[in-house]
Amino acid sequence: MKTEILPLPTQSRSFLTIALIEMWERFGYYGMQALIVYFMVQRLGFDDSRANLVWSAAAALIYVSPAIGGWIGDKVLGTKRSMVLGALVLTVGYALMAVPTENTWFLFCALGVVVVGNGLFKPNTANLVRKIYEGDDSKIDSAFTLYYMAVNVGSTISMLATPWIKDYVNATYGGEVGWHIAFGACSVGLVVGLFNVFLMRATIAHVGSLPDERPLDVGKLAAVLAGGVVMVGVSAVILEYRTLARIFVYLAGLVVLGIFIHLIRRSAPNERAGLTAALVLTLQSVFFFIFYQQMSTSLSLFALRNVDLEFNLLGAHLFDWSPAQFQALNAIWIMVLSPVLAWAYNTAGRSGRDLSIAGKFALGFFAVALGFFAYGVAGAFAVGGKTSSWVMVAGYGLYSLGELLVSGLGLAMVARYVPARMSGFMMGAYYVATGISQYLGGVVANLASVPSDVTDPLQTLPIYTSLFNKLGVGALVCTAIALAVLPLMRKLSATHHAHN
Repeated sequence: MKTEILPLPTQSRSFLTIALIEMWERFGYYGMQALIVYFMVQRLGFDDSRANLVWSAAAALIYVSPAIGGWIGDKVLGTKRSMVLGALVLTVGYALMAVPTENTWFLFCALGVVVVGNGLFKPNTANLVRKIYEGDDSKIDSAFTLYYMAVNVGSTISMLATPWIKDYVNATYGGEVGWHIAFGACSVGLVVGLFNVFLMRATIAHVGSLPDERPLDVGKLAAVLAGGVVMVGVSAVILEYRTLARIFVYLAGLVVLGIFIHLIRRSAPNERAGLTAALVLTLQSVFFFIFYQQMSTSLSLFALRNVDLEFNLLGAHLFDWSPAQFQALNAIWIMVLSPVLAWAYNTAGRSGRDLSIAGKFALGFFAVALGFFAYGVAGAFAVGGKTSSWVMVAGYGLYSLGELLVSGLGLAMVARYVPARMSGFMMGAYYVATGISQYLGGVVANLASVPSDVTDPLQTLPIYTSLFNKLGVGALVCTAIALAVLPLMRKLSATHHAHN
């Protein structure tokens, strides 16, 4: 469906509607992420290795599922309908996690529902943003950067709130029900998000895919729901058995890579350069998300065991955080840095001096390297095996700048280089690449797995700092690779623009 380029006020209202539902969806997802590894380690008794790999496999499935959801949005139910259905399914998934049981299979099935909901929701919201700004590259970059900032509002609130809710309920009423009350709060956020979409539905009436313009096909809806039930069961089994998880993730990578190459070979000559550029940048994104997955695995457990939870300034005590709340630093920095980068992109775009996406990727990897080195050198200044909380603030700041330059522009890259007729699938393919790296990130995090009988911070500290220094070196290697492919990317981008 061809989208007319509309006046800015209409674009802004449409963008706000999508950004708000995405904000509340991220409220649910990151509120759950802040606690899930701690829940498995502290409540279910998983060792570090199992908790890291279960969550990383779940994150992989959550990011792989949009490959199917994007196709459903493009060809079956419609982009807008798939987005709303996905939000409804996610609401159910987080509500199931609120059920006060520590049964492992129940948790895995609830995560399976989240997998299905995210698969329907994620690619279709991004695709709607692309359709709103279709045809204006500089506005697409700026819009996706602001979109990235908007969704981090939700994740900031939830990553600060859910650990506090868990601690407050457990301390006030005793027992461990606080974990489940906190998971339930994630579901409430999505209810608010759906209500927003209902109130503002007129602002997105003009965007969507062809099925959105037709009456809802109940048979197709039933088929999608039935497939979702099957996927919930499959996801639960994959989460239980590590070997299956590994096989599934690697096969998904090979299949999507094969399809990507097939589409490049079969595409029209004027589309080939753009698709090749998108493939190169997607492969770079795979490496970035290996670093990104450390936030909810190795960095999360590092905060639990080796970070002083007090924030002090000039000898004065300011406040304390729980270990899980440190993850909110990522979203806080995203909100601080996003407007600055969006302004820089627009200013540079107007003067014709905007840095290419490939150049921004290289700069992003360098920032990530500096962030991990900040964590790595923290051991030299630790007291009794505990590093300063301000080290986490600095490290997350650099890491978040890198995230904005790579992940924040990943979707803009798809929107810029991929033909509109395959945008839904390519949004999904990008998320599959992200999912593969989430699992690989868990494998990397296990290099810092701490044996269950080791509790002394002086013993755990060198385990983590060694990993962080290695990750810093790895990010520098990625920076060098990104710089090396810049000439190729300039050639592909020039060819793509010459034919479009």
